[in-house]
Formats: sequence, structure tokens, C-alpha cells
Amino acid sequence: MEMLEQKGGRLIVHLPGELDHHHTENIRAAVDHMIRTTPVGEVEFDFSETLFMDSAGIGLLIGRYQMMQAFHGRILISHVNEQIERILELSGIEKYIRLEKEETR
Repeated sequence: MEMLEQKGGRLIVHLPGELDHHHTENIRAAVDHMIRTTPVGEVEFDFSETLFMDSAGIGLLIGRYQMMQAFHGRILISHVNEQIERILELSGIEKYIRLEKEETR
């Protein structure tokens, strides 16, 4: 599966198994390019394959949140496991970015 998938105005970012500083720069560049060059109203970060995330992953999410705010769009996070959900809760990111729970899909 490709990392980026566009469905209408939604850009889905399929994240890797480890979301750390080694991966975030390439993801950031690809997502930013898509946001700037295609009509994207919403960016979904799909964590279905992600088992590990560090502060670089949080930075990636916050940066894209700020970018989408400038474009009057939104960000959402989907398919998180318990460990990733706990990291997101501790970071306080849910105050800004919607965490889409499986039962609401």
C-alpha cells in the first residue's frame, strides 16, 4: 500500500511501523507537498501499522495541524493501538486533533 492515498478531499497518510525521527522527515515532505499542490480539506493519519512513536511523531502531527489550520482544513488520527493512544493522551494532542475511535467509523 502506498504511504499517501487521496479519497476526494481527504488525504490518508498510512504511517510506518515506527514513527520516529528517521521516518518523519520524508513523511513531512510528502504530506506538505500534497497539501500545497492538491485540494485537501482533511488529512487522516492512519496508525493501523504503527507500533512505536516518539516525540518526532508528535511534532509531525502538530506541524500538519498548524499547516491545515492555515488552509482552513482539519486533521484526524485513526486506527491507534493502546500504546499509541496513551502517548497521544499524554501529549495532550487530542485537544487539537480528533482521535477517531473505531466504533465511530
